[in-house]
Amino acid sequence: MKSSNKNKSPVSASIDRLIEVMQRLRDPVNGCPWDIVQTFETIAPYTIEESYEVADAIERQDMADLKDELGDLLLQVVYHAQMATELGKFDFDEVARSSADKMIRRHPHVFGNKRFSTTDAQMKAWEEQKALERTTSERSSAGSVLAGVAKGLPALLRAHKLQKRAARVNFDWPTAEGALQKLKEEISELEAEMSMASTSNNTELLFEEVADVLFSAANVARKLDIDPEAALRYGNKKFEKRFKFVEDKLSACGKEPKNASLREMETYWQEAKDRT
Repeated sequence: MKSSNKNKSPVSASIDRLIEVMQRLRDPVNGCPWDIVQTFETIAPYTIEESYEVADAIERQDMADLKDELGDLLLQVVYHAQMATELGKFDFDEVARSSADKMIRRHPHVFGNKRFSTTDAQMKAWEEQKALERTTSERSSAGSVLAGVAKGLPALLRAHKLQKRAARVNFDWPTAEGALQKLKEEISELEAEMSMASTSNNTELLFEEVADVLFSAANVARKLDIDPEAALRYGNKKFEKRFKFVEDKLSACGKEPKNASLREMETYWQEAKDRT
């Protein structure tokens, strides 16, 4: 059913229009054949992809692209809300109202009389409120401190969140140095397994040790208040830039990486490092 945009604010009218567009796309008779057959499960990967495209636009400081990507992400919210509406579970209005209610609960210093003396105190209260909400959530039915950390998150980000949850009940290193020492320990165990790789079929143990190293590295980042996901994205970007420099240098000599020696590429790589 179409709603009238008369007397609506520009924002409300635009959201109503987007909801109506999605209703048309999902119309079982006259809608789009592809959109009609989609489910929460088939759309979820697109939702994740759009989130990363928003992050990419922010990293590139491309405001025009960010506007488009935010629109694509908003469409994903509308898409899921429409499918829920068709099932009689909830609609877009309930999603928006739930989000607003949650923000009001979690900001008593803005919408109430609560006052915090420091940012740390505010963040502690925020986490306590989230924990309270989880105790009444179906996701916390297992009774674990770790309940509710989405399994669909990227592994590095999920490791960070799991570690933060454990830290709330004091299962944590007092300092970053302790976490770093644990990382060194895990690297030593990986080195030991690697030294035996030629004499034993220890693929599973190698896999496990690599997993421990990565998890421990994420923990060091957390203790340093560094987002490991953002740090790795930065590392990827730096690698791409330096490797492109190597490719350009080789191209100037009429070569491609596959035809160059490792020593030659390493020389250009060091030059790229010196420039950045």
